Amino acid sequence: MGENSHPGLFDLSGKVALITGGSRGLGRQMALAFADAGADVIVASRKIAACEEVAEDVRAKGRRAAAIAVHAGKWDEVDALIEKAYAAFGRIDILVANAGMSPAVPAHEVTEALFDSVMNLNFKGPFRLCAQVAHRMREGDGGVIIATSSSGALVPAPSTIPYGGAKAALNAMTVSLAHGYGPKVRVNAISAGPFLTDISKAWPEEMRETSDNALGRPGRPEEIVGTALWLASEASSFVTGAIVRCDGGMH
Repeated sequence: MGENSHPGLFDLSGKVALITGGSRGLGRQMALAFADAGADVIVASRKIAACEEVAEDVRAKGRRAAAIAVHAGKWDEVDALIEKAYAAFGRIDILVANAGMSPAVPAHEVTEALFDSVMNLNFKGPFRLCAQVAHRMREGDGGVIIATSSSGALVPAPSTIPYGGAKAALNAMTVSLAHGYGPKVRVNAISAGPFLTDISKAWPEEMRETSDNALGRPGRPEEIVGTALWLASEASSFVTGAIVRCDGGMH
């Protein structure tokens, strides 16, 4: 097979992608990569100014873009986001439920408010978003959903129990939605390991340089791109209900 046996395998031309948590970190990397691959991009996060910055970067690549403010853990705001996205572009072909947070707190110090906040942003909100968009995709031309999960669900840490639990629930949701809305909708999760995003600035210096994984280091944010592009495109046309690890080999 020659070098160009599969032209356009990762091509997203004519597709519309909605990314929550899209203004920074892994979400921003995915937004820019999808635009490079030909997609129009809707960037959603709590800070509209930050979303607008990424939207401008997308437009600079010759693609259409929209910025929408949303608290991704609240169902009413998630519902409003969906309505605004469909009103602006008429369709969503690729959804990335990427918003999340992981405060490190000893288990006995976790308050009910913190527990609810972590569960809302990492599972309750993404559940609503993915379920509603999956339904619309199935009623329409189909589509692809990617949930950003975490190695914290597979290699649980003692200081992030609500987060690990929420991401484990997200993994279960991924499999359930894949079966519930297939074959027109493919649903997968990226189990992301330690990445040098904004959150890593609070890490000890050693954690920013080395990691307890097979590659011995945390990932650079742009290293999420290959996995995300693969799952978003026809390159992964026979992959659904999968938890794809992008973590440098955590164990």
